[in-house]
Amino acid sequence: MNPTTAPTGPGTDQATHQTKPVGAMPVAGRLRGIETSPIRTISEGAPPGAIPLGLGQPGWPMAEVGWQALVGQGSGNCGYSPHAGLEEIRDALAERHRVTHAEVFVTCGAEGAFANLFTAWLGIGDRVLVPDPGFVAYPTLARLCDAEPIPYPLVATNFDGRVNYRLDADEIISRLDTERLKVVVLNHPSNPTGGGATTNQLRRVAEACEERSLLLISDEVYRELTIGQPQPSLRETGLGVVVESLSKAWAAPGLRIGWCVGDPRWLQPARVVQGFTVIAAATPSQRAATALLRAGEPVLEEGRRQLRVRWSALREAMAEHLPDVAPIEPDGGFYSWLPLPHLNSVGSGSDAMTFCLRARDEAGVVLIPGSAFGFDTESGRSASGHFRLSFATEPTLIREGIRRLATIWREAG
Repeated sequence: MNPTTAPTGPGTDQATHQTKPVGAMPVAGRLRGIETSPIRTISEGAPPGAIPLGLGQPGWPMAEVGWQALVGQGSGNCGYSPHAGLEEIRDALAERHRVTHAEVFVTCGAEGAFANLFTAWLGIGDRVLVPDPGFVAYPTLARLCDAEPIPYPLVATNFDGRVNYRLDADEIISRLDTERLKVVVLNHPSNPTGGGATTNQLRRVAEACEERSLLLISDEVYRELTIGQPQPSLRETGLGVVVESLSKAWAAPGLRIGWCVGDPRWLQPARVVQGFTVIAAATPSQRAATALLRAGEPVLEEGRRQLRVRWSALREAMAEHLPDVAPIEPDGGFYSWLPLPHLNSVGSGSDAMTFCLRARDEAGVVLIPGSAFGFDTESGRSASGHFRLSFATEPTLIREGIRRLATIWREAG
């Protein structure tokens, strides 16, 4: 199963989300085989009253300072922003990351950052290394650029008999001499596993990519959202490009503000792409984002507090209703990567989808099948034996969701 997205509207079958020709004109070849993301398909098809343990968006409100900045703009000027972002937000980001303006580029969310960078640096037949399991947008955006995504596996790490999947430098470096490889993507902490990385691993990968003149992009949108120890950043190596956003730790996904930090030689072509597509991120959102960034650590600490409350709710509910299923504390983010109750009988991704659809339609709990995040490889088969649970919603809903899930789990197991 290819984790992909497709447009809706004229030329799209709303029931199957498959693109169809309009009259005699076929869709562009790059769209063939691309479907709506399973994350959206499952979540948007949920029955009324379903518990949302699928989508990865914070269930706590954006900080008041952000709302005040939005409202306070009143009827003032709402003109175009420079392609790279307003002066004020670039000031805030440059100070935050201790870089110059030229090393900061404001985008329409983290996905906008990846779309700009991929479009700028990937051509027909080029290849990009992406994590497996990994976020659904990476391989799809590569294919939309007529490039080929090449998976590298996250490596199983044992925690007292339980397994989680984390970034491993050796697995990445062993693939860096792949023919026509142009870009390497890291995601830590991982979506969907929650697994992180070490500074040493990041440095090894960064130096190996630098030696080969490869663009290394590190997706760190969950790095600030931790229960325990802070996670390292690729910025500590001084190499590659870091992508972050306000969507997770800052609890502002609707602002659609992300940014890239890195060598201007990597960023300038991506700025050109943004200038001819969306022009720039929305001006009101950039002003609200500036207020959040200026507020700084108190906003982030509140996000971490909210995460700890939700993690406690998940652990307590699991202990009460599913005592044999002990979730592993993520290195960052709000995902738990769990094996299916019938793991030994799983033969394909369709089984994971079947379980998640049953949980949704019979128990009223939205989960995301692991097959949405993996390729048809050894690690992809491992992914299809898992599902992703998001514990970002309200604690009361988390507890009720696990209570409902327990019934389906026992029947399946």
